[in-house]
Amino acid sequence: MTIAAHVKGSDLDENIACNFGMPHPEGYRKFIRAAKQAEKFGRPIITFIDTPGAYPGAEAEERGQGEAIARCLFELSGLAVPTIAIITGEGGSGGALALGLADRVIMLEYAVYSVLSPEGFATILWKDAKRAGEASDVMKLTARDLLGFGMIDEIVKEPLNGAHTDPATTIEALRPTIRAALSELQNKETATLLQERYEKYRKFR
Repeated sequence: MTIAAHVKGSDLDENIACNFGMPHPEGYRKFIRAAKQAEKFGRPIITFIDTPGAYPGAEAEERGQGEAIARCLFELSGLAVPTIAIITGEGGSGGALALGLADRVIMLEYAVYSVLSPEGFATILWKDAKRAGEASDVMKLTARDLLGFGMIDEIVKEPLNGAHTDPATTIEALRPTIRAALSELQNKETATLLQERYEKYRKFR
């Protein structure tokens, strides 16, 4: 299988080196190449999503950030192999969506998935970033909210203090969920897989 993931780092130095998990256009284009190679050799694709969003700097925009994200969505929508997306922490905006168009979308229990951060939402709507808590309630960005809306397919329980405090336990919790999803998806004919993926995303409003 082919695995792609956002990397944030575990301390400040790693955060800076990893650009706080915010990819440049080149990162998304690298993912597209890997995804197309996976399709060529019939390998399923699993993505692990943890990003506040794509890098918003001027240089990223100059190199086609929006086009790179759109191309990811275009390619993922038509890949003839099973795709699974797992939101492990922060799923922010198009930066997360670029890796999130999948046959099965799974979220860890305490993860969030939204069009932008609560601080950004509060700033735009109320001109006051301090109302981020209120914005979080309005945005309905939790795993439980999104499962209720049908935006994701399954929630995986985390250790009490979050996945980052006990990665080994989190991995073991994810393992059967991934195996079950792969087993189900790999037993589908390609035409069925593509049609179900099309219907899954067409029904979103």
